[in-house]
Amino acid sequence: MPKFPNSLQAWGTDDFPRTLKNEIETMDTGILPLQAATTRGGLVDDADITAVVLKSTEEGQFIHVGVGIFFTEITAACSCGEEPDAINGYCQLQVHIDKSSAEAEFHVAPA
Repeated sequence: MPKFPNSLQAWGTDDFPRTLKNEIETMDTGILPLQAATTRGGLVDDADITAVVLKSTEEGQFIHVGVGIFFTEITAACSCGEEPDAINGYCQLQVHIDKSSAEAEFHVAPA
């Protein structure tokens, strides 16, 4: 489970959105459930992820954050010599950060 210690430390300050964005964009993106958001059955280009913090709330032991993720989906080309297609992708994730451990869970938000 990924941890966001810097975001947890920044919670309640103006630095929180920037800090969380940075931690998401620099983490191993294979952890993000972006494959569930592809539209053409392609693969997610892990080198091209941009996060935007949309909203954040606190409830009990958790910080709940809505995050928009822009990514590139690579789809296979036909076998006639064409290069694979790159398609712009977007999804919203719900991020739940445990305030005691900084551990985070990700869920694709319903469209």
